[in-house]
Amino acid sequence: MSEQPPGFRAYVGLGGNLGDVVASFQDALARLGAAPLSCVEGASRLYRTKPVDATGPDFLNAVVALQTSLGPRELLGVLQGIERAHDRERPYRNAPRTLDLDLLWFGGVVLDRPDLTLPHPRMHERAFVLAPLAELVGKLPAKPSNEGGNPVLPEASRIEAYSQNQGIERLNELKP
Repeated sequence: MSEQPPGFRAYVGLGGNLGDVVASFQDALARLGAAPLSCVEGASRLYRTKPVDATGPDFLNAVVALQTSLGPRELLGVLQGIERAHDRERPYRNAPRTLDLDLLWFGGVVLDRPDLTLPHPRMHERAFVLAPLAELVGKLPAKPSNEGGNPVLPEASRIEAYSQNQGIERLNELKP
């Protein structure tokens, strides 16, 4: 992890269920760390989950925190470029995928546009996002509210109940 540029903390969800997902995540972390005006602050553990509203093998998921001076749409462009580098295809909604990068939170920014909604509209419904996000938020230093703070998350007991109901399994650390 390098010196942090001024800017905002962004949380990015990583998911995949095709190919060598761990290798895809490691490459995505390296690419995120090399993105302009950005650095990786930390990463959650890996989590295995059954597909939610999707088909195919189990997914691996994680969440990464970035410090970035990019704007939210610029960062979205970086994420989509990384997905393309991993041959991400979108033949239909929730299709199996090699790599999925979702911008979950961007320094408290609220957007509702056709290409980007912030915070992520289904973030609080999905244990495969909430469990790694809560883990990571708990590991990082707090951000001042004038820098967007952190997302407000449900109580730990609620996240645990979601995780049990949705079959989430905590795995190994994802090393940035």
